[in-house]
Amino acid sequence: MDLKRMGHLVALADTRHFGRAAERCHLSQPAFSRSVLAAEEALGLQLFNRGTPEITCTDAGAFVVERARKLLFESRCLERDVTMYRERQIGDIAFGVGPYPAATLLLSLLCELRTSYPGINTRVEVNNTQYLTEHLRNESLDFFVADMRNLTPEVDLLVTPLGNLQAAFYVGAGHPMCGTPVPLASLLPYGLASVHVPEPLLVALGQVAGLPQGAHLPLVLTCDDMQVLKGVAMATHTVIACPVAGVTREVDSGALVQLTLTDLPPVFAQMGVVSLRGRSFSAMAEFAVGFLGTLARQQAPAL
Repeated sequence: MDLKRMGHLVALADTRHFGRAAERCHLSQPAFSRSVLAAEEALGLQLFNRGTPEITCTDAGAFVVERARKLLFESRCLERDVTMYRERQIGDIAFGVGPYPAATLLLSLLCELRTSYPGINTRVEVNNTQYLTEHLRNESLDFFVADMRNLTPEVDLLVTPLGNLQAAFYVGAGHPMCGTPVPLASLLPYGLASVHVPEPLLVALGQVAGLPQGAHLPLVLTCDDMQVLKGVAMATHTVIACPVAGVTREVDSGALVQLTLTDLPPVFAQMGVVSLRGRSFSAMAEFAVGFLGTLARQQAPAL
């Protein structure tokens, strides 16, 4: 069975509808149906349950489609690698970053890419881990960088640790909590804001703040745009959680002030590079990941 026909099986498994699958594969529905039927006849197996509005895989179909996905993925990787080898191209790059690396690592990386490789095209997606994982899986991203605590371990994902980014709580100049060590609970009346935080960490912080067992630390504002969070803190009495390396300019200018908490140890975001297992990087992606690793080590707190 050829790869094109395998692609037809995967399309039908994904869309669960002959018409939508045919449209995805740029075929007429009769031609698409004949292709699927030919695959079943060649394998001697019924791969799909028909007769209902939604087409589903039989057990045999699920078995075949899973392996077809792997073969199609390997085929795309081979084609991509051969092209890069033949043309010796450094390759354009598309990658994603979560909010913390966007605030601390992204600007330096983009400046380096524009300075050292002005001829390449770069596309960056700044978003949450769920969005970035979806776009990594559909192969529109080469890799992404995010807090590893927000990741659900999956067999198709390869996670390479970059290091820890220290985070802290900040307020605008003149805030009532400035200038003296305070417990975490004393910040709650002013409202806490942050990027999306893993639920277990919010629960642990809730315990530090003296909340009932199992209650999570309340956030009055959740936003994955660090610039917005900083702006809110500077304009209101809202307390924000930020990476230390991401607010250097605002702290140096006096616009933001780091709070000292009496009951909270240092907090870190655990940065990692996420890629598809089995897919090789282009030379450009390898350079970017290496540069990010250097930046992360430079910004890591001294032990």
